[in-house]
Amino acid sequence: MKGTRAIIEVLKSEGVDLVFGYPGGQIIPLFDEFYDEKDVRLVMPRHEQGGAHAAEGYARVTGKVGVVIATSGPGATNLVTGIADAYMDSTPLVAVTGQVVSQLIGNDAFQEVDVIGITRSISKHNYLVKKPSDLPSMLKSAFHIARSGRPGPVVVDIPSDIQKTEINAPIPDSVRIPGYQPTYEGNPRQIDRIAQMINASERPVLYVGGGIVSSGASEHLREVARQANLPVTTTLMGLGCFPSDDPLSLGMLGMHGSAYANQAVMGCDLLIAVGARFDDRITGKTAAFAPLAKKIHVDIDPTSVSKNVGVDLPVIGGADNILRELLPKLERRERQAWFARIAEWKASSPLDVPEYAGAVAPQRVLREMNRLSRDRDPVLVTDVGQHQMWSALYWNHQRPRRWVSSGGLGTMGFGLPAAIGAQLGLPDNLVFCVTGDGGIQMNIQELATVKRLDLPVKIILMNNGYLGMVRQWQELFWNKRYSHTNLSDNPDFVAIAEAYGIKSLTLDSGDRTAATLEEAIDHPGPVLVDVRIDREANVYPMVPAGEPLDQIITRR
Repeated sequence: MKGTRAIIEVLKSEGVDLVFGYPGGQIIPLFDEFYDEKDVRLVMPRHEQGGAHAAEGYARVTGKVGVVIATSGPGATNLVTGIADAYMDSTPLVAVTGQVVSQLIGNDAFQEVDVIGITRSISKHNYLVKKPSDLPSMLKSAFHIARSGRPGPVVVDIPSDIQKTEINAPIPDSVRIPGYQPTYEGNPRQIDRIAQMINASERPVLYVGGGIVSSGASEHLREVARQANLPVTTTLMGLGCFPSDDPLSLGMLGMHGSAYANQAVMGCDLLIAVGARFDDRITGKTAAFAPLAKKIHVDIDPTSVSKNVGVDLPVIGGADNILRELLPKLERRERQAWFARIAEWKASSPLDVPEYAGAVAPQRVLREMNRLSRDRDPVLVTDVGQHQMWSALYWNHQRPRRWVSSGGLGTMGFGLPAAIGAQLGLPDNLVFCVTGDGGIQMNIQELATVKRLDLPVKIILMNNGYLGMVRQWQELFWNKRYSHTNLSDNPDFVAIAEAYGIKSLTLDSGDRTAATLEEAIDHPGPVLVDVRIDREANVYPMVPAGEPLDQIITRR
């Protein structure tokens, strides 16, 4: 078969039925193969970066490997942000790029870039296909690497001549890569030690992240927490792996985490980290992070352990396997004094909903969205900025793979295309895209994709006429010197959405919040709601960068 047919057959062998791709000169052979393809659907975004984020959104809600295809040169470089985003957030992704013909590589040919060099530091692995016979095994290996161990993106760069060449090599059923054998089973003695430390602790806290979601460990996490009576705090990427309204939930911790989660971490005597990586948005000042606690770190990635914060007990393995083995070894402890202290912190620093004169409260919008949709298994996708943190704090996260946001890279422009991928991955679910007036303009062209596919995404645009999060920092730490964050010259977003053929609503009164959201939710197609929030509304709580977690600003 031709190289292009081999690519399609590998996709099918991996269970892929949907890919995102944008055509160009050096990937025309593969796109031509898709022309008559019936089993694998190709969705074209309006920008390659949008395609990469859509593939991420699809992967995050389905647990499958997302696939994105682009041509050489600018097509490949436009994927870079999405690849880096997937790398930071451990999202399984395979990026297939076209490359100039083999004999021109290295000659500065038209639309040639060194894709392998560019993506080496932002991908889990990458391949340049040099021999036609290597194509099936390399692409098959890409899927294996992307989904196994700590998931991540893999790039496969394929010269256009190899795409057109007849290939005799078979498509392997499976691959084995010498030197790459992730550890899934934890050491039994170390698991016994985890149980001993938990059973002996008086003030424990479970600190969990995206590794719980990617390993499918949510059910075992809940069983462990309830069996041992452990309060649970999650990272931004871990939201949904433990119910936000469970009595044991502390919500999110870190820079914009709940005050009581941060206070509990600072006061605990044992911190059990599972599937989290102690990043700087969580720890604040690392030397002062959880200063009273012994620390356990369970992670499938050995390079993450003790990288940022030294731990007392490292355990390498899959979170689901380790939690399952841990469960029968745990004792039930009431820890009444510890939970009484946590209750005091919760009572003194609740997540209240402020009122804003003449503007809509974004926190109330999120609470109303939650109330109106809670029976429909909603998916919440966000862009990056203040609205992202309000969404993390005020949404009632109930299930894994129903929260999609850019965490490690913090990519503005992520929200709208990721919502497209999420809606295609879960076509029967209600999908919200919460975005800002800055972020949406970075990939606003994907409104065309939403309309062309008639995806019923509900776009909730928090419009404050600022780059809100940067403005907040400028207010609090830069003497209100609002350098280049004022977006008062924003376009009419309602008119733009209507120009794309998308129903649009304006929400500029708090009294109309429920009615406007109901109208948007009940509409069978896509809707954009332009929500006019207070121009200087801030996200609280907040821990200043580099400060300990107990240096919490709750209002100013």
